[in-house]
Amino acid sequence: MRYKFDGKQPEVGKNSYISDTARVIGDVVIGDNCYIGHGAILRGDYGRIEIGDGTAVEEGAIVHAPPDDLNRIGNKVTIGHAAVVHGKCIGDQAVIGMGSVISIWAEIGEWAIVGEGSVVKLKQIIPAKVVAAGNPAKIVREIAEKDQKFWTWGKQVYIDLAEKYLNEPLEPV
Repeated sequence: MRYKFDGKQPEVGKNSYISDTARVIGDVVIGDNCYIGHGAILRGDYGRIEIGDGTAVEEGAIVHAPPDDLNRIGNKVTIGHAAVVHGKCIGDQAVIGMGSVISIWAEIGEWAIVGEGSVVKLKQIIPAKVVAAGNPAKIVREIAEKDQKFWTWGKQVYIDLAEKYLNEPLEPV
């Protein structure tokens, strides 16, 4: 569901799916071919959220922006189930693992992978093309070609899933 708040309402690109149980509130811009999963919350109430094309915000994820600021999430980003994303920016193709926390004003580089359950601290910067994991998150290695291959496939799965949900709406039984 989309909600107008404080005079601002969400903008949603073409072929993007937003679950009926998701909450998209206020100053939120969602690109084309995105998937916003069941129970996800995108709160653009006192800050702006911008989500690029082909991005998946999976079930139960929470996305918020710092006060009077922008949380920019790039193209083809994967935000895993139950992640909390309150950062400044996430680069194109990045992966935020399930249950991870991206704290206020944190930055995640392009193609970076934040491992499941990791905590990226206040204003912490994770550079491009690395895997970071732990609490607090630390760089554990550079990404490999197999990582890029796997996540290119995984991102397409959610682009295709968004299209399928749009073409085959859920029906109560």
